[in-house]
Amino acid sequence: LEEFYGPDLAEKKYAILSHCWGVEKQGEKEVSYKEMKKLLFIGEGKRKEIRGRTGYKKIVDTCKQAQKDDLKWAWIDTCCIDKTSSSELSEAINSMYQWYENATSCYVYLHDTAGNSWTNRRDSPTIPKWFTRGWTLQELVAPKVVHFFDQRWEPIGDRTQLADILSEITRIPQHILKNEPDFERPGVAQIMSWAADRTTTREEDRAYSLLGLLGVHMPLLYGEGKNAFRRLQLEIIRTSNPSTL
Repeated sequence: LEEFYGPDLAEKKYAILSHCWGVEKQGEKEVSYKEMKKLLFIGEGKRKEIRGRTGYKKIVDTCKQAQKDDLKWAWIDTCCIDKTSSSELSEAINSMYQWYENATSCYVYLHDTAGNSWTNRRDSPTIPKWFTRGWTLQELVAPKVVHFFDQRWEPIGDRTQLADILSEITRIPQHILKNEPDFERPGVAQIMSWAADRTTTREEDRAYSLLGLLGVHMPLLYGEGKNAFRRLQLEIIRTSNPSTL
């Protein structure tokens, strides 16, 4: 693990992962920042346990794909954010949209799909879990290049190729998914409509996951519950041009 800031970060070409966090009760365990930092210095038994996790395999597969794409660096939220530090977590969430936007390539890992069956809505009425989560909305919109992979890390297609079905599932216009120029930035109401059916594990994250999409910043107060959305609305009113609401 290495840390980069400001100009140093701007010069780096890196891949970034978009995925659903594993559910520990279902045996899907992620690897934390502190575990990754200590990986080379802990006992063999613990190291073997960590390397056997589904979350560790995601890290390895992301790095393998980055190598194929000739990228030296990769960023993965599970092991690149120290969630025990409230200040680092707040900085990461307020910077997240920019980090996805500046990535050379974003890899969307659909852990519950095999092949591209989900792209045919007639044959597959259910959609991958990834499309129902709050944080993945900005991870779909922000990057310049987005590649989709199934549970075996087989490529499905990129965001431009899949724009038709992605627009049908997410209600995001195709011109946004295709990064077509000369279109106005979507308004607050439109962005809110994209997020209406999405869920988050923490209630506050329903608001925090929209910060980058709405172009606002605010401190995080986990434990505030529904008040996070009230603060978000106030921040939108304070910073927005009324004509964009």
